[in-house]
This record gives sequence, structure tokens and C-alpha cells, in this order.
Amino acid sequence: MKVSDYFVHETALVEEGAVIGAGTKVWHNAQVRRNAKIGKNCMIGKNAFIDKGTVIGDNCKIQNNANVYKGVTLEDNVFLGPNSTTTNDLHPRAGRKSGFKVTPTLIKKGASVGAGAVIVCGVTLGEYCMVGAGAVVTHDIEAFALVVGNPAKKIGSVNEAGEKQ
Repeated sequence: MKVSDYFVHETALVEEGAVIGAGTKVWHNAQVRRNAKIGKNCMIGKNAFIDKGTVIGDNCKIQNNANVYKGVTLEDNVFLGPNSTTTNDLHPRAGRKSGFKVTPTLIKKGASVGAGAVIVCGVTLGEYCMVGAGAVVTHDIEAFALVVGNPAKKIGSVNEAGEKQ
């Protein structure tokens, strides 16, 4: 693929080995690590971090300051709000000599994660679910569910357009 098929801002860092789909835009100070795979027509916002080995589908929108860590897969049409984060280690420790074990996370087609939400690793967010701003998700979320709070709890349902039902 030619570099001209996608846009990378001059202040962004895209490491060798990253794959970026046509029509995708990587904005100011974003970092895309090696072996990350980003689909077509995505938007990677200012200061976003896309870790090595992550997989991001087509038409995803990752807002400013969002973090997508190794072991996370985003299917098509996923929205990650500003300052949202994923995690990948259930037992984080600094200075651990044995490294760490990546626990996979799956965010399914059309799911939306609100600003400042935290997605703890090892969960699946169902298709078109909606995670409210500031929520902390510690368990699987069913398709079309609307969840809020810490820990996130279901308070309703949304349709494919994200409207509360």
C-alpha cells in the first residue's frame, strides 16, 4: 500500500511494520506501534496510542488521548471516546522479571465507549453496546446494552443508532 492511501500527521509516529488501511487518518502526536493493523477509513485522534499487535477494523473512530493496548481487537465501526482506555494485564506489577500475560479483549462491531471509560482486559463488549462516559467495565457487556458507572451496570438498551430504547 502506498503512503498516499492514508494520512499521517507530521508529528505522529507510525512504527515500521504497522499496517494502515486506505482513507485512514492518524493525527497529531498519535503513536501507532509495530505490527498494529488499522483498517480502512479510520480516524486516530491526537495523542492516541495504538499498541503493537492490536487489530482495528474498518471505519473506527479513536478519539484524542485514547489508548488501545496489545491484546485488544476492535471490530468495524467502533467508537472510542476521548481519554478512554483499554487494559491488557489483570495483575500489573512494575519490575516483574517474568514479564506479563496479555489478556485479550474484544470490542465488537458498532460498540461505543464514552469519554474517560476504562475497559478492563478479558471482556467482550457486544455489538452496538454503549458504555457511558467514565464507566469502568469489568465484565462482558451484551449486544445493544447501555451501561454506566463503576463497575458498569446495565441501565437500558440502545438501538443501532445509539438511541436509548
